Amino acid sequence: MSIFSNLFKKKEASPIVSLMPQEIYEAGILELKDVIAPSALKITPKEINLGEKVARTFFVISYPRFLTDSWFAPIINLDKIFNISIFIHPIDTAKILRHFQKKVAEVQSQISTREDKGLVRDPMLDTAYQDLEALRDNLMQAQEKLFDVGVYITIFGDNTADLDKMESEIKSILESKLIYVKPALFQQESGYKSVLPIGDDQLMVHSKLNSSPLSSLFPFVSFDLTSNKGILYGINRHNSSLVLFDRYDLENYNSVTFAKAGSGKSYCTKLEILRTLMFETEVIVIDPEKEYEYMAEATGGKYFNISLNSEHHINPFDLPIPGPDESAADILRSNIINLVGLFRIMLGGLSQEEDAIIDRAITETYALKDISAESDFRNVEPPLLSDFELVLAGMEGAESLVERLTKYTKGTWSGFINRPSNVDINKKFVVFSLRDMEDELKPVAMYIVTHYIWNAIRKNLKKRLLVIDEAWWMMKSEDTASFLLGLAKRGRKYYLGLATITQDVDDFLKSPYGLPIITNSSIQILLKQSPSSIDNVQKTFNLTDEEKYLLLESDVGEGIFFVGLKHVALKVIASYTEDQIITTNPAQVLSIRKAKMDLDASQQGGVQ
Repeated sequence: MSIFSNLFKKKEASPIVSLMPQEIYEAGILELKDVIAPSALKITPKEINLGEKVARTFFVISYPRFLTDSWFAPIINLDKIFNISIFIHPIDTAKILRHFQKKVAEVQSQISTREDKGLVRDPMLDTAYQDLEALRDNLMQAQEKLFDVGVYITIFGDNTADLDKMESEIKSILESKLIYVKPALFQQESGYKSVLPIGDDQLMVHSKLNSSPLSSLFPFVSFDLTSNKGILYGINRHNSSLVLFDRYDLENYNSVTFAKAGSGKSYCTKLEILRTLMFETEVIVIDPEKEYEYMAEATGGKYFNISLNSEHHINPFDLPIPGPDESAADILRSNIINLVGLFRIMLGGLSQEEDAIIDRAITETYALKDISAESDFRNVEPPLLSDFELVLAGMEGAESLVERLTKYTKGTWSGFINRPSNVDINKKFVVFSLRDMEDELKPVAMYIVTHYIWNAIRKNLKKRLLVIDEAWWMMKSEDTASFLLGLAKRGRKYYLGLATITQDVDDFLKSPYGLPIITNSSIQILLKQSPSSIDNVQKTFNLTDEEKYLLLESDVGEGIFFVGLKHVALKVIASYTEDQIITTNPAQVLSIRKAKMDLDASQQGGVQ
């Protein structure tokens, strides 16, 4: 009796009086086959009824002369319920060579006969002769092998109409590639058994394929990269499945995005921010190009323009309130170390002697305001940069430092940081724009802003996302790059996700902190790359040559999405409403602004 028949065989009732107690016990045992067996089974010439489902099996009957790569992918990636079995039976090479020898002789004879009769050359015979000879040479040289291959497909549906519709779809896909299938008429039981995971080829409908075309049948051409919840990052370009992830369910909450200018990296990031805001997550953005202003306005966020003439100021001497597991001494010590790093950037580097002087001067500056390790930071007034300059001027050997610091306290840059802080980031979406800051001061501004944000994050434990656009600015200095790596490593403790975005991949990776930031990011997004940086990207992310060329040839908003060791080809897609909020296309931005101005003008006219 076959396995299939055993599986669905029902136990026959027997008179209890004729059974021994052991037999009665065994008759009542529920076995695995009883659990997995359908409630009913009906076999017809064209399909099988399995309880509530109907199944129909097909086999591939004919192939074209050439098979392209991944020709089977559209079938494998269909969003339908079906089973596929591929049976590969090796053929003895010596035996097939003897058969080929006879076949070649037959074809040659037919060609010669036609020539003797003066008939026109038959292209089909010539092609068959060339193919046979080429395959015979490859078999003799062991470059190819020959196989009997059976490909069986079983589709499932709720009724016959569903099966007919799916059958039509599969046939149209395959016939467009000159591949033909037939239903296993009057063999549906054998066909169904052949696709069960028991390795039993009962249909035995085979085509002879050599190694090269057989490799195109490889079934694992793509896979889904998604989770059960999260935000939509885009569409899998291979099978149109959704790339759906929640970064806060991963081992860390960080991401990196690499792309050349104009390839859609800011668009992709804005789309993530917009969708993240719907999940009660606070988002803070450091914006070097003023690209997030309209988005902040549209979502009811706060927008701070950090520049020399800005009304928004951040005092780097501010001290955060210690958290539950922190002491005032730890906070003060950490802030002094951060300030030494800031002055190293502001003053163009420090010698060991100057480093020690700066460290001592910062401690004395806090002491000048009666701030020590025992102070309650909620009731203190932090010093300003001018207070630090006053302390530094009274220290021996600090003349050069005071001279270099003057431009920040009395010169053209004095309005930047020599003021009390007046920035409140108690909002769901906050943007710090650095576009109007001079290039020479951007690393300083980024350092100050990120430290201010970090201090604010440590006050309250909330789900937050910190987005640093054009992060290569921070990689220019060892202190800012080191701090960025610290954020990537420590952010998880404070429920913080760090999204690092850059277009200058080489500058980012040249820093010794660049690669550790990448390895500490669970999500990595690579969009279109420039030829000058692609080799470095390929080496860093272990890309194949095909993936390398995919990044070079991708359109705007297309690339590769990594989560751990898995990755898929990604296409970023936004709805019309989302696109209107996040677009960075200059033509669209001007159109939106004009429409807004026209609307405001019409409203004012109506009021008058």
